Amino acid sequence: MIRKLYDWTLSWAAHPQAIWVLAVVSFIESSVFPIPPDVLLIPMVLAAPHRAWIIAAVCTIASVLGALLGYAIGYFAWESLGEPILTALGKGDSFEAFRLRYNDWGAWAVLIAGVTPFPFKVITILSGATGLSVPVFVISSIVARGLRFFLVAALLWRFGPPVRDFIERRLGLVFTLFCVLLVGAIFLVRYL
Repeated sequence: MIRKLYDWTLSWAAHPQAIWVLAVVSFIESSVFPIPPDVLLIPMVLAAPHRAWIIAAVCTIASVLGALLGYAIGYFAWESLGEPILTALGKGDSFEAFRLRYNDWGAWAVLIAGVTPFPFKVITILSGATGLSVPVFVISSIVARGLRFFLVAALLWRFGPPVRDFIERRLGLVFTLFCVLLVGAIFLVRYL
């Protein structure tokens, strides 16, 4: 099923209204859709490198707006859905401690999930459920999604099709390793 959804999403890259489809996919991917917008972003930038920055900007803006939807889902659905489930599992009390820890480090969680292959929608919904500061959430989302989409666009703009394999197969790993090193360095500086 996911493969069919992936292929269907990819088929929109050549459509005359592809930029609007990219905006919709970027928006819903930040809250519920399983296919990342890179599936459209990559072929669109390769087909029109002169529009790379516009394509990356549309992807970033729509993704951040979609992140706000994910935040709202977590914020408004927590009491009616999440809390009863945790209470039934006997974990209701532990969520408050988690919420406090998450909100101390939430900006980093949003930043890391926004640039790595980790599903961004999980963090957007979790940020709403824990009540992470909205300005912190929005700024972190803009930085993370902008970094991710503009870097992909820049690599494709500069190097063209030969870098496509690297982006599709290894860029997520590079971002993940970078985030692990960054968090490790912060931990070392803060606690040693």
